Amino acid sequence: MHPFACATCGNTQLHDLQSNGVGIVKACSVVTRAPDAHWRALAPYSIVLVALEEGPTVMGQADAELTVGDHVTGSVQSASTTEFIRFCRHQQNEQTES
Repeated sequence: MHPFACATCGNTQLHDLQSNGVGIVKACSVVTRAPDAHWRALAPYSIVLVALEEGPTVMGQADAELTVGDHVTGSVQSASTTEFIRFCRHQQNEQTES
């Protein structure tokens, strides 16, 4: 899961960045015409652009109910021979007063 070049400067000497996977949804779309047989079996499915807390913006698959501005957490998922990022609504630890 590596990009080919920096979106800002075009540099191809990239390095991995550890992320906690938490971010904010910046854009959402529903895919109804998938690129290949594997993804066609899952269509329709939602994809999102997420601005991670560490800075980068990444694309991934998402729960259908997510909207722009939602706080999400992503994780790498595997399906057959394909790996992808899947985002779900971020569950913050809620502390209740007794």
